[in-house]
Amino acid sequence: MAVPKKRTSKSKKNMRKSTWKQKTAKESLKALSLAKSILTGNSKGFIYPN
Repeated sequence: MAVPKKRTSKSKKNMRKSTWKQKTAKESLKALSLAKSILTGNSKGFIYPN
């Protein structure tokens, strides 16, 4: 018979959420940095056709 799982506490939920938000913020900064380097022509690790 199926048994319901225990409820996740609010603090654990908030902790997971904040970790996820920190990761997305970090990735967005990386993407912005790459875009800026492409626009200025200083990118060395990114190849794209002209």
